[in-house]
Parts: sequence; structure tokens; C-alpha cells
Amino acid sequence: MEIKAADVKVLRDATGAGMMECKKALTEAGGDMEKAKTILRERGLASAKKLAERAAGEGIVEAYLHQPDPTLPPKVGVMLELNCATDFVAKTEQFRVLARNIALHIAATRPDYLSREEVAEEDVARERELAAKAAEGKPENVVEKIVEGKLNDWYKDRVLLDQIYIRDEAGKMTIAEMLDHAAGDLKEPIRIRRFARFRVGGE
Repeated sequence: MEIKAADVKVLRDATGAGMMECKKALTEAGGDMEKAKTILRERGLASAKKLAERAAGEGIVEAYLHQPDPTLPPKVGVMLELNCATDFVAKTEQFRVLARNIALHIAATRPDYLSREEVAEEDVARERELAAKAAEGKPENVVEKIVEGKLNDWYKDRVLLDQIYIRDEAGKMTIAEMLDHAAGDLKEPIRIRRFARFRVGGE
């Protein structure tokens, strides 16, 4: 079937993938936009796994100030270090836009941790205990599922890499998957090293 240039552009805008990759994905998906997005995402994940062992010692520091009212000073700020393997990629518009979008996401969602590994064991134990108390009286196998479900929801709320990217229209792509997709597209490992979020007066 013939793939329209307008559809290729829509897919490119939605995924950030190259024009040729978008056209191939749409052809493979028979013109189905959602299937094409899935194909591109899967390819990005596969490519990212191959790149995982490469060092990511270059990158940029992105600073974002949130100023909803132009007549007032910013009240929220984010600093983010996003790493890649080479200066060549660090200078690309796609990499800079990625850093900007993640910083904006952090400003809006207020994560406390970068990854699950950063969460203190006592915090995980506390959340498990709270979830277990809420499920008291139910069969043991059901309680286990409820506890794991509530713990995963807690991670999605507090851990950056587990959070759903706020601008993903389908509401499915996590920040970790977003990084994997970018790594597959840029052919380099892409990692968040650290971030900090500030708000006037605290929260």
C-alpha cells in the first residue's frame, strides 16, 4: 500500500524516529499508526539493549525554569544531567529536546528518586506493610498480588524511570522506555545520571 508523507510526518513527530524508519514501520504495520508506533518502540528497545554496555561519559546539563505567569518570577526549577557516549550526539537537537522534555516532566511530576535502586529498603518495607494492612482479610495469594500492585503504583508515582511520560498520548511510555527509544534512534547509550528539583518555599 502507498504510505502518505503526511502520515510519516505524524509518526515522526510522535516518536522522534527518522523519516525512513517511520515509513518502514508504517509499511510493516499496513498503515496502522498505533502498530507502527509499537514497531518503532520495540526496535528502539532492541537497539538500546545492544548499546547498554557502552560508556556514557558525555552529555549536557539542562536547566528548566517553570514560569506559568510571565509577569512573575519562576517558582519551580529543575537541573538534569543527561549522558550519552559522544559530544556529537550531545550537540544534536534531538538530544537537547529530550533533556528539555525530561526536565519539564520532572517539574510537573515531582519524583523523589531516579531509579528503584535508590529507594531505601525501609521505605519499601513501609509501603509493603501499608498495602498489606489495606488488604487484610483477603486470601493470601490475593494479598500478595494487591501488595505488589500497590508497590508498583507507588514506584510509578515516586521513581522517575518508572513514571509515565506526561506527554505520551497513549499514556503507556515510561521515562525508562523513552530513554531506550532515544538510545536506539541515536545509536548511543542515553542515561539520566542525576537530577534536582527546586520550588520556592519547598513543598
